[in-house]
Amino acid sequence: MLPVEEATRRVAATVRPLSAEFLTLPLAAGRILRENLYADRDFPPFNRVAMDGMAVRFAALEAGQREFPVAHTQFAGQAPLELTDPQAAVEIMTGAMLPPGTDTVIRYEDLTFRTDAGTGQRLATVQVVPPQAGFNVHPRAADRQQGDLLLPAGTHLGAAELAVAATVGASTVAVTRRPRVAVVSTGDELVPISQQPLPHQIRRSNALMLQAAADATGAITQAFHFNDDVTVLRRGLQPLLADFDAVILSGGVSKGKADFLPEVLRELGVEQVFHEVQQRPGKPFWFGQLAGGAVVFALPGNPVSTFVNFQRYARPWLLAVQQPSGTTLPEAGAVAAVLASEVNFRPKLTHFLLVRLAYSAEGRLLAYPERAGGSGDLASLLTSNAFLELPPETDLFPAGSVLPAWRFR
Repeated sequence: MLPVEEATRRVAATVRPLSAEFLTLPLAAGRILRENLYADRDFPPFNRVAMDGMAVRFAALEAGQREFPVAHTQFAGQAPLELTDPQAAVEIMTGAMLPPGTDTVIRYEDLTFRTDAGTGQRLATVQVVPPQAGFNVHPRAADRQQGDLLLPAGTHLGAAELAVAATVGASTVAVTRRPRVAVVSTGDELVPISQQPLPHQIRRSNALMLQAAADATGAITQAFHFNDDVTVLRRGLQPLLADFDAVILSGGVSKGKADFLPEVLRELGVEQVFHEVQQRPGKPFWFGQLAGGAVVFALPGNPVSTFVNFQRYARPWLLAVQQPSGTTLPEAGAVAAVLASEVNFRPKLTHFLLVRLAYSAEGRLLAYPERAGGSGDLASLLTSNAFLELPPETDLFPAGSVLPAWRFR
């Protein structure tokens, strides 16, 4: 049996970046960027007015002037008119370009207005003098300069990233294509979700669980089911190995008389990378790769084993192949958490312990062990949001131990 660290290394060694495709920006949401995006002009591209009010020359305020005739009004989106009278002001709106001849904006709340009865001229009186020139002005290039790298390749395109890409005019972008994943459940005891199972049967919940988990990584998934029959498995799996980037199976990998998958996969040309890992749950985990074809995650059939192994091995792989370099994304890894109560685990195996993570009043991330009835207790996943990775070197983990936690909710 392999240690968990070596199994992780061997899975990571199969990572190869998927190819890129070009999408219009709205369709690129949630994808991984495959090109660098740079600022096509300064951010902001002009001296931007940050408050509704009056634009003036600060020198006039320094000279003691407090009342200003309003020369004209300028809205956001209008080309600015130069203020040629140094004793006048421009009524200005947020987002407008600061007019030439002005350098400071006084907000409406610090002004009063009157109209001269004789001339009809509108006049603004300053009630609060700004502390320095440039007040309420967002200077050109204060945020970023033209040519700055804004979105490097490998960036996940969320809402903020899409907005920045739109700002620089990236109407079409190169992104990683979505991984194609075949999810396969095996077993004569499994029936469709819509079917009422007989007392000796169960519904195909693992396949749906794996599909949902793979979909959350950005994959395109398709579910299949094959009974425990060598001929059926051989015929059904062969096209999947050629058509998909990854095949994720549940069940049929242990040492039972109906666990045919390792044999069938080898017959189909899939090279076994490892079989059995020093861990609980999920010791019978089988992993392999077809030359020029799919990688295969053959996970044990007990639902908690299936779920934990997917989160620990398959999810990081699916995220990594979407990166330009093929490296594992930070969010696919573990975080440090503090064990809230003592745990004793005697077998010399890495133990994936279901826990509920919560922050203490002091801001520490605490891990509270959850009651679970073993790897078949599917409902135990409902009260957990992570699992701790307990190393095999010791069997006693006192409260306060800092351990890796893998979040799944």
